[in-house]
Amino acid sequence: MTANIWAAIETAPARKLEALFADDAQRVDQLTVLQSGLRFDFSKTHLDAELLASFAGLAAAMDIDGARERLFSGAVVNPTEGRAATHVAERGNGSVDDVAQAKALHNRMRGLIEVIEAGAFGEIRHILHIGIGGSALGPKLLIDALGRDGLRFDTKVVSNIDATALAEAIRDMDPKATLVAVASKTFTTTETLMNAESALEWLRDGGVEDPYGQVIALTAAPEKAMEWGVDQSRILPFAESVGGRYSLWCSIGFPVAAALGWGAFEELLEGAAEMDRHFRSAPLGANAPVLAAFADLYYAQVRKCQTRAVFAYDERLRLLPDYLQQLEMESNGKSVTADGRPLHRPSAPVTWGGVGTDAQHAVFQLLHQGTHLIPVEFIASKLPGHDFDPAHHETLLINCFAQGAALMRGRESADGARNYPGDRPSTTILIDDVTPSSVGALIAFYEHRTFANAVLLGINPFDQFGVELGKEIARGIAENGPAGFDPSTSALIAAAGLDFRHFHLISSSFPRKRESSSGVARFNGR
Repeated sequence: MTANIWAAIETAPARKLEALFADDAQRVDQLTVLQSGLRFDFSKTHLDAELLASFAGLAAAMDIDGARERLFSGAVVNPTEGRAATHVAERGNGSVDDVAQAKALHNRMRGLIEVIEAGAFGEIRHILHIGIGGSALGPKLLIDALGRDGLRFDTKVVSNIDATALAEAIRDMDPKATLVAVASKTFTTTETLMNAESALEWLRDGGVEDPYGQVIALTAAPEKAMEWGVDQSRILPFAESVGGRYSLWCSIGFPVAAALGWGAFEELLEGAAEMDRHFRSAPLGANAPVLAAFADLYYAQVRKCQTRAVFAYDERLRLLPDYLQQLEMESNGKSVTADGRPLHRPSAPVTWGGVGTDAQHAVFQLLHQGTHLIPVEFIASKLPGHDFDPAHHETLLINCFAQGAALMRGRESADGARNYPGDRPSTTILIDDVTPSSVGALIAFYEHRTFANAVLLGINPFDQFGVELGKEIARGIAENGPAGFDPSTSALIAAAGLDFRHFHLISSSFPRKRESSSGVARFNGR
């Protein structure tokens, strides 16, 4: 059945965008969704009534309604690992038990933040958040986007194993006034624990008598955090069924809630919850994440587009493309279906992007005149993030809207160097303002879009075994040296002059029983 639907999608007439607008005066209204303070304009994509009908048939055949209900009910949606995916429960939308557990853990986090504010850890002015992947990208995005008017704690996020990043983060921090948040779902992540060990040494060197007393652990494996040395009273657990790249809503969001305030964190959750409700109940033809997935599939499957570009026309959202790279490519960069059969069609395209007018002077040449067809996504805010001359923001928005128009319209010229083919698709997301609520809704939109893409392709978006092989080989090199590897790898190891004793000394320190806890503040939760 799905083969026939795909055949209809792939053989549909390839009509030009300007012709689609000329033939349908209602096109903008029909392909615009207003939700949660966001305006989604899909009218500059090649979706038309025929394609929408075919995609709706595909959605029915792939049981997207059932898939949504399984996601929200806490059923197993990650078959390779036998798990649910309960990130929506963190926003209050899930099974009764999952929502209750999430609320209890949120209350524990809130209680710990109140204890910190009350001075139980001393005069804390800084938070050093250490994680990697989903344990770092979400907090980093949110603090950068929402904390520009000031933070309650100076907060830095470190993920790179390159110690230059750690050195830069702690340069202006006072060790005696710093809390270190160590974020790792399994609490076994080599990069995170190595950075955490170095942070502990920095605390010791800075005169902190009990450095473990200034560590907060954010993890789904509290027993591992305790083995490493963190007192149970300073561990903020989250459910095993919350995936790393979906985890900013749980205790991984601790630095966000602490730095922005609990009220802002609750607004973030509620914004995402509004998008949850929209995705769960809106008809497919008026459902923003589903319409976005329809467009994604059309360009990847029919037009064979291998990439999709995202440009934030707002400095506050400059880290969004980085965040989306992991969300989309780690989720849907698969080559087998959910039941293990080969996937005989493209999966996720490469997600890339940049910021506003900077990108226009760097990569838009290829978008307008290159040989690659690349769907583009523009994200902008009606209101600016500054008090300067309004002409700045007006010029920014004019540029954003002009680029979408130019990509579609093009310009014919007998001079090939000045010819713009046009008919190049784009989507625009216009936000009322960059607030915790709107950013929460925006991120949840992308989560559900990613899920809808996976359902329509029949793949599992919640595992990520592709990240493991390189790590295993790295451990093999560190433990056994260059022997047994290909000539190129062996030559590179030799040329770098690696001293493997350093790795053995570091790895042998994990896990480590904690030192004396005398004088350390304890927190018993709520």
